[in-house]
Amino acid sequence: MDFCSLMREAIKEAKKGGLGGEVPVGALLIGQSPEILARDHNRCIEFNDPTAHAEILVIRKAANIAENYRLNGMTMIVTVEPCPMCMGAIINARLDTLVFGAFDPKSGAAVSIYNLSDDGRLNHRVRVIPGILEKECRGVMQEFFRERREV
Repeated sequence: MDFCSLMREAIKEAKKGGLGGEVPVGALLIGQSPEILARDHNRCIEFNDPTAHAEILVIRKAANIAENYRLNGMTMIVTVEPCPMCMGAIINARLDTLVFGAFDPKSGAAVSIYNLSDDGRLNHRVRVIPGILEKECRGVMQEFFRERREV
């Protein structure tokens, strides 16, 4: 898989969210083919839903497409390291691989603060590939918050 090209697609999703006032996180879910099954961005404000993170939304879409709540063999591409809620969903969906761009030192649950992806107490492990286009992904977040502070 060409993770850089896929991350560029996730960055496009993140920017869509940012234009709508959402924290700019974008995610894709890649099937085994490897086609993009689902793409989305944060929509917490739009949906008045604190769980409407990009990762949760693409898992829901892909599960509907696959007609299965288990998404074995699939890969998530996301611009920012997932939070604990999203890592829980990734683990419960049985995704094989998580690819993320920017680390989240405040709430990252894949490697930064928590390492849920490889916690031996859980019944599923997720392979994590961090730092893909990290600078670009971090830049999207930094630009969004810089503009918010200027307003």
